[in-house]
Amino acid sequence: MPGPGKKPASLKVVAGTDRADRAPQAAVELPLCDGVPDAPDWLCNVHAVNEWKRLAPILHANRLLTQAGITAFGVLCSLFGKIVQLYAAGESPTGHMIAQYRALANDFGLTPVAQGKVRPLGEEKKTNRFASNGKRA
Repeated sequence: MPGPGKKPASLKVVAGTDRADRAPQAAVELPLCDGVPDAPDWLCNVHAVNEWKRLAPILHANRLLTQAGITAFGVLCSLFGKIVQLYAAGESPTGHMIAQYRALANDFGLTPVAQGKVRPLGEEKKTNRFASNGKRA
């Protein structure tokens, strides 16, 4: 069986593993949201809407919220809302729900490990002092 598919270029940039010599010939650049979008009507409960209102401005400010990613972000917030409801009712969410939440949170750079892969806005990439092969500029 073949291995996992190639990582999209945008995720390589976020992770800091983007290299010019391995850049694909053509990559899809998804448009960023113009502003902080309102929470969708289909979010399941008040906890989900509050999570949207809390995280959407943060993701937008860090250029991590694209027009194509709004639905996945909504699913993240909806899943969060359902997990909070279960905890509030004295029940535990399934392992699958927790795994899905963590996977989505990682996709948006919301866990400590994923935060280390997201470069702050405006930060320049450090140059490699050995890249010139000993030639002085």
